[in-house]
Amino acid sequence: MGLSERGRAQAAALARFLRSKQMDAIYASPMKRVRQTLAPVLGNGTPRPAYLHGLREVDFGDWTGLSWDEVRERFGVHPYDWLDEIERGAVPNGESGTAFRARVEPCLNQILQNHAGRTAALFCHGGVIRMMLSTLLGLPLSKTNAFEIDYTGLTQVALHAHRNEVELLNFTPWRDWPADDD
Repeated sequence: MGLSERGRAQAAALARFLRSKQMDAIYASPMKRVRQTLAPVLGNGTPRPAYLHGLREVDFGDWTGLSWDEVRERFGVHPYDWLDEIERGAVPNGESGTAFRARVEPCLNQILQNHAGRTAALFCHGGVIRMMLSTLLGLPLSKTNAFEIDYTGLTQVALHAHRNEVELLNFTPWRDWPADDD
């Protein structure tokens, strides 16, 4: 599924914000919506993105394409419990938390190793962001349900020898900027 008109406006607002930011590398999910979100950022000296299969969104199995209301109705799962269900491997025909972590963590580790001390931008999905925060902060995946992760939001984590620090969480420049503002 491609971006909606609103999604394209959000991507344009994010691109405007990122114009002044230094990016030494860009990594991205190969999925269509991420490529469309990334497109306005590219050019003007930005690094060429590396698309990593491991940055794809979690496989929601039988939940794919359903609204949260439909998931609740058909499967009896409250929308706030979706991360618990993934972590337990309880999403019918979906990816378990263990499999999801085993896919995302090597990507994260590769990026961290390749760009130690530099800035790497990752364009991916809310579930992947949650898994990375879970890994970097030493939290169970289900605890990241306490974080709001919006479409086209920016989360920034500074990696230090003694701890990792969330500097921005779910920064969404499109909330305050008109879509046609340059």
